[in-house]
Amino acid sequence: MLDADLKTQLQAYLEKVTQPIELVASLDDGEKSRELEALLQDVASLSDRISYARRDDDARKPSFAINRVGTDVGVRFAGIPMGHEFTSLVLALLQVGGHPSKAAPELLEQVRDLEGEYVFETFMSLSCQSCPDTVQALNLMSVINPNIRHVAIDGALYQDEVEQRQVMSVPTVFLNGQPFDQGRMTIEQVLAKLDTGASQRDAEKISAKEAFDVLVVGGGPAGAAAAIYAARKGIRTGIAGERFGGQVLDTMAIENFISVTYTEGPKLASALEQHVREYDVDIMNLQRASKLIPASEPGGLIEVQLDNGASLKSRSVVLATGARWRQMNVPGEEQYRNKGVAYCPHCDGPLFKGKRVAVIGGGNSGVEAAIDLAGIVSHVTLIEFDNQLRADDVLQRKLRSLANVTVITSGQTTEVLGDGQKVNGLVYKDRVGGDSHRVELEGVFVQIGLLPNSEWLKGTVALSPRGEIEVDAFGRTSVPGVFAAGDVTTVPYKQIVIAMGEGSKAALSAFDHLIRTSAPAETASAVAA
Repeated sequence: MLDADLKTQLQAYLEKVTQPIELVASLDDGEKSRELEALLQDVASLSDRISYARRDDDARKPSFAINRVGTDVGVRFAGIPMGHEFTSLVLALLQVGGHPSKAAPELLEQVRDLEGEYVFETFMSLSCQSCPDTVQALNLMSVINPNIRHVAIDGALYQDEVEQRQVMSVPTVFLNGQPFDQGRMTIEQVLAKLDTGASQRDAEKISAKEAFDVLVVGGGPAGAAAAIYAARKGIRTGIAGERFGGQVLDTMAIENFISVTYTEGPKLASALEQHVREYDVDIMNLQRASKLIPASEPGGLIEVQLDNGASLKSRSVVLATGARWRQMNVPGEEQYRNKGVAYCPHCDGPLFKGKRVAVIGGGNSGVEAAIDLAGIVSHVTLIEFDNQLRADDVLQRKLRSLANVTVITSGQTTEVLGDGQKVNGLVYKDRVGGDSHRVELEGVFVQIGLLPNSEWLKGTVALSPRGEIEVDAFGRTSVPGVFAAGDVTTVPYKQIVIAMGEGSKAALSAFDHLIRTSAPAETASAVAA
């Protein structure tokens, strides 16, 4: 089942196993059961601390448990954890086998303190890049706390169960048989839903923190860069964000990050967080800012209030809350996000070489996207809601000169279609005649704009008509001591590499601000001299 190279790599990892573990399989006579048995036998052959047994005692077949011998510590997979889930398998083997987790000690203690019985079931897909985070978080929790059990279920192998439980996207998590949540989840997010008092305790801890020199709000590429540049100056730095990585976590393939020919969003987000943790930065995850209160006097403390009631203070602030793609909000859009529905033609366009795609939106961004894609894909269908394109004339002339582009105006996209795995078409309504039409294609690029995450700043910081934070060449906002960077600002071209540069610049500007506002006042004797 495993090739020689993969066996060699896995064997090196398994040297970290310190406790004996047993792989217990439940199989039938099907091909997938034979594949799973081959995998488990391969794994067991790589370490003298791992044994294999077949008991067929679980209702889901094929499935298997990883159990620590002589204890009730274990996790279960209903399926063959390859693809994106192979890392989940490796981590489960290590953690059940006694290798310590790198998670924060206080987080692990919070998991241990949970009372009650928790049976989690996660429906996942081996091709889903968001699923491993959820699977790994719940697996680790089940290893730490014997009151928690978890099984990761490959929906492709259990279609009847998927249909019966109306699982429409992955990852989907059930707790004690009832829907719990959907989408990527970290341990912190799971705990926030389980431990009702956690938010209040967290708020109290945050409010008790001393004032920062630089407080970064936002954990995406701009925020991470700002935190690193600030911390390297040796000043007290904090970063508070809803989720570390931001939009990058939702990006499938990244092929334009200079010097890195290819990476994936979750991998880059993990690298960003790891880099920030190399420095003395106070990271406050799962925190959403709700209000900014400027300093009452020059050089005074700026306050940032959070949704959970906590309050942070700092001598300077870098706002890097990013933006979110404006969505069509039609059936199928969310289901096929990153499975044919895309929002960045610069990033994802090359993945659709030779295929048929649609671009939704006839403004400058939509027409520019269609022009760019026309040089890569076989055909582009541009659909604009209005009765005419809104892009600049020069862009429209270029667009209409392309032979493999069809322009549809007065078209309202009503549904994204797919085969359960990927997009295969869309439906739009002719707003003039009222008829509905289906377009066969493999990709849909939504270009109806970005929504900056700046609603909480209205009335405090100067915003553009689009809601973007207005900044100057140094990243300064209209509020002294408050800087901004990345997709939330008026800086053009919303790209990862640009956001990182802007974040670095904002941190340097914040440091310069601190130097100037903390300099001793000029004395009378110095003036006379």
